Amino acid sequence: MPGASDRAGSSERNRPRRRPPPDEGAPPEAAPPRSSRLRAPEVARLALEQLEELIGRSAEGVTSLQRGEQGWLVGVEVVESRRVPATTDVLALYEAELDEAGELLSYRRVERYPRGEGSR
Repeated sequence: MPGASDRAGSSERNRPRRRPPPDEGAPPEAAPPRSSRLRAPEVARLALEQLEELIGRSAEGVTSLQRGEQGWLVGVEVVESRRVPATTDVLALYEAELDEAGELLSYRRVERYPRGEGSR
């Protein structure tokens, strides 16, 4: 029957091939090198997450991002006080310093201002 042999052949083609076992004396394959430097979007996300965790308030977003010799300086806008209507919320601008690995080294509140008036 031609149909049965065709099906058997196609299932063998779709079956994943097994790798032969590695030689015990051979060195393991080296992983491709990956840059240990974080990209700007990753640094921004890490700064937001760590700052929110420490101060217990929600961040509006990143307002600035600057790479330095020893790490990153990230400006983060945070809602300090929610009010009704939302246009009267009090916001604050924080600066967070992160090392090259994305760990928070320090942070400070730079300024507070009502929503809508913006940073001075």
